[in-house]
Amino acid sequence: MHLERLTVILEIVGQKGEASVADICAHSDLPKASAYRLVQDLVDGGLLDSVARGRFTLGTRLKRIAEPDHTDQAIVDSIAPMLHRAAGAHGAAFFLSRLRGRAVEIIHVETPSTGVSFLHPGLGRRPLHACSCSKAIAAFSPDMVGAATPRLKAYTEATLTDPVALEVEFEQIRRRGYAECIEELEHGMCSVAAPLGRHGQPPTMSIGATGSTRVFSPSFRMQMGAELMHMSRDLCKRLGWLEQEPTEVTA
Repeated sequence: MHLERLTVILEIVGQKGEASVADICAHSDLPKASAYRLVQDLVDGGLLDSVARGRFTLGTRLKRIAEPDHTDQAIVDSIAPMLHRAAGAHGAAFFLSRLRGRAVEIIHVETPSTGVSFLHPGLGRRPLHACSCSKAIAAFSPDMVGAATPRLKAYTEATLTDPVALEVEFEQIRRRGYAECIEELEHGMCSVAAPLGRHGQPPTMSIGATGSTRVFSPSFRMQMGAELMHMSRDLCKRLGWLEQEPTEVTA
């Protein structure tokens, strides 16, 4: 438990670039007193550095093993242009989500600039069992839901709260390659999301689109799912996250 809490703090600070204790508490379930104590332990160990009053960044010691260009801003800068084009082409909001600790957050949204009506999903945390952005990630790490959410909350009558039924849906997501949310969080609202991550590792991000049930019909969701999977693969290729082709050696 102690190691898990330290790991969550490092993930939050690393992904945000720098963060305060208040930021850490907002993005986790840590009590403020515990967060203060754990942050000080990490500073003492050189894993966090204090960069300003009350704000922290990954420490010099940890940066030697931390991946570069992994902050929210760096990821958004790389992915937002493709989401922007898709939002304009389809007249719907497209979003980027990422895993923080044991929760998934929508960290960026691109909306159409064509004047059409659209639904904005909003930023922030989403339940692991009741949103396409979360399910697209959790389906490939199924133990996340059982460990993080002993009792699954029903947001609408469409929310799956039975772990067995949820695992059946996770298997469908793994088989077809994308997740759906059909009025599970809010009546009249749907979304579709595809996982995004490095080759050979469970995905830690997802990209998706959201709209009304009137627009996001079954056939449209299927079309959107296929397009999001194509976008995900293209992004992974551009970001160097796909498996590298073997280099041919000539004599």
